[in-house]
Amino acid sequence: MNGSGSKTIVTAICGASGAIYGLSLLRALLALDTRVFLIVSSAGAAVLKHECGIDVDRIDAALRLQGFERHERASLSVLDENDFFTPPASGSFRHDGMVIAPCTMGTLGALAAGLSGNLIQRAADVCLKEKRPLILLPRETPLSVIHLDNMLTLSRAGAVILPPCPSFYTAPQTIDELVDTVTARILDHLGLPQALVTPWMSEGPA
Repeated sequence: MNGSGSKTIVTAICGASGAIYGLSLLRALLALDTRVFLIVSSAGAAVLKHECGIDVDRIDAALRLQGFERHERASLSVLDENDFFTPPASGSFRHDGMVIAPCTMGTLGALAAGLSGNLIQRAADVCLKEKRPLILLPRETPLSVIHLDNMLTLSRAGAVILPPCPSFYTAPQTIDELVDTVTARILDHLGLPQALVTPWMSEGPA
């Protein structure tokens, strides 16, 4: 783990609908003093292009054009899903957590079975064996008993199962604000500061 300053986070986007969650998380992380490693599956790249109009090889430039305030020390490295000669593939690479947003049921099932067919699965498996934070955003509905069993297996192994279920108590007015309610919860579980959503009742009576 890093100290109280710069953090290193591994993120991944799989082929489930909801690439916007991965983009929202990237914006939030890059607004902090954070080193981000991003892995996008081939299916995730197709969904990212279809839903958000962004090519993976242009994702950094696209984020820079979106007008958010990027931290001067933030960095983004985009890794190939088939390249196992990268830092997140090894347990000796120390980082502060991994998030798969969104996470397909195929990836979830592979992780529950201990399989490492690509870099996303290997990096997540490393998190489990090294007892590092692993947050999964499964994007599927309804859920079969197989899906539920896999989630229970991963939860018992130490992963956080965080379905992308937006909250409405902040009265979000746009899709981005709705997505931010999920991103805020991810940052909370990573132990990172967030100003996207005011905590429930934090402005109420003392």
